Amino acid sequence: MQAARGASLTSDQDEIPPVRPRGPRPRLLAVFGLVALAAYAVDVIAKVVAVDRLTGRPDVELIGDFFVLHLVRNPGAAFSTGTAYTELFTLLAIVAVGVILWLVRRVGSVVWAVALGLLLAGVAGNLTDRLLREPGPLRGHVIDFFMLPHWPVFNVADICINVAAGLILVQVVRGVHLDGSRTSEKTP
Repeated sequence: MQAARGASLTSDQDEIPPVRPRGPRPRLLAVFGLVALAAYAVDVIAKVVAVDRLTGRPDVELIGDFFVLHLVRNPGAAFSTGTAYTELFTLLAIVAVGVILWLVRRVGSVVWAVALGLLLAGVAGNLTDRLLREPGPLRGHVIDFFMLPHWPVFNVADICINVAAGLILVQVVRGVHLDGSRTSEKTP
């Protein structure tokens, strides 16, 4: 009977999942905030410099015609699609900022904190243009200035969004959830 009781306790203990703290740890919130703030600042400063140095001037070839600085004021999305829906893109960006801030409350890993920080910086950087640039609030054009062959002209905010998407995909493939827990491997 003693052996049966011991076996029962062992199997019960094996089924108890590890307890994770609810909510993000302060260190992860700091990583998120610093990444978001730094990337947002780089984006805003780069756009101010691009407008100042490239307006009314010819393209600047950095690496031949492979990597060129070319100023574009984009009312639409990537590849200048949806130019008639600038207000909708602005409202979607406002919602996206809210969703990111809501999600960060559950962040449980450094990679997720960095990914969400970059995502917030990218969305907020382009949103700032839509809110503050000509032709006016909700209709402002996003400043793009990096040009590669056969690719839409882009900016630092777009880079942040794409790197964030890559990090999120890596986390999904690795089975790491937003809260830092991992997908358990089920044995047949």
